Amino acid sequence: MPEKTRAGGAIINLLQITDCHLMKAPEGELLGVNTRSSLNAVTQLAKQNIRSKVHASPDLILATGDLAQDASPEAYKYFKSHIDEFSCPVSWFPGNHDDLDVMKAAIGNGEEFNKVVRMGVWQIILLDSHVSGAVHGYLEAEELVILESALNERPDLNTIICFHHHPIKIDSLWLDKIGLRNQDELFEIVGRYDNIKAIVWGHIHQEIDAEIDDIALYASPSTCVQFLPDSDDFALDSIAPGYRWFSLFEDGSIKTGVIRAEGYEFTLDLASNGY
Repeated sequence: MPEKTRAGGAIINLLQITDCHLMKAPEGELLGVNTRSSLNAVTQLAKQNIRSKVHASPDLILATGDLAQDASPEAYKYFKSHIDEFSCPVSWFPGNHDDLDVMKAAIGNGEEFNKVVRMGVWQIILLDSHVSGAVHGYLEAEELVILESALNERPDLNTIICFHHHPIKIDSLWLDKIGLRNQDELFEIVGRYDNIKAIVWGHIHQEIDAEIDDIALYASPSTCVQFLPDSDDFALDSIAPGYRWFSLFEDGSIKTGVIRAEGYEFTLDLASNGY
């Protein structure tokens, strides 16, 4: 279970659940995997790990996009009813397979869609990188304004920035073509502030734990299928689905780990060349 740890004080706890690719039909599958079943396996594991004190119960869940594969109201309602069992706030934003309007209509335009969440000495800024009708990501001007406004308003708070698409090259040719297109604009802003501790995303269906200029960079596994790292063409990885947990410390340090549902049995369509 990979971790990144430094000394700290009081903590805030998060779970990241991402790339569920749920569908209208309960029997809906993605590349051979029933996405409701795989989400259930991951969240049940998280609950078990909370009970056994592997990590703490979350104060907030980050739902970092591609929650639905077909952008159906039924998929979003299923996700909400399922994730509400954790009895903590959930922050949602769309990925390239999602429809924000359908998402809001399905569950109500409530606190789930707040762009800035502040907890103790931390703030989490949640941005929308999805582009309608496209697979790649882009942070529009209004999203960057939200980012800078939050950073300027509370420079005293340790900050995590979240969105769906990956903002760095990951040595995977096909995935790097569909990442965040204006990553230079993002990092130009990020480079002007010293209170940004981490950037968190989904989209790539694999784990990343990296660092640039003392800013931690985290991607997390999908709750369904996984993509093979360092692949030039579309390829699946046979490892289990999972989630990421975070503990945020008072001194600005972060402890985090990825846990996979190793006992979950599934069959992949390894012959597929896309989805």
